[in-house]
Amino acid sequence: MSFIPGQPVTAVVQRIEIQKLRQGEHLILGFSIGGGIDQDPGQNPFSEDKTDKGIYVTRVTPGGPAEVAGLMMGDKIMQVNGWDMTMVTHDQARKRLTKKNEDVVRLLVTRKSLEDAVKHSMSSYPKQ
Repeated sequence: MSFIPGQPVTAVVQRIEIQKLRQGEHLILGFSIGGGIDQDPGQNPFSEDKTDKGIYVTRVTPGGPAEVAGLMMGDKIMQVNGWDMTMVTHDQARKRLTKKNEDVVRLLVTRKSLEDAVKHSMSSYPKQ
């Protein structure tokens, strides 16, 4: 999915709610991110056109809270607990995800398979 910064984005999204796992003083999400407006999008293996500076899931811990919730490697994070994540730095995204006072993280994500499924269903819909 590509877009022009500052312009509205149309995306097929999925809601994912992750219950953080408490280990001592730490709250574990079970995934890692890459990307951000301060990163080189050419290094992002999930950006199709190598210009997308979005936040992507780069690793999901097997059996961890994120995997249990349905998060997948390559998912693009559009929102975290209602906050727009399409134009943030890597550090801003990390801080938004790891807030100490939040036991639950509510994400809106998009993934290529979701968009492909919608495109396929729309192309097979009978034209009138």
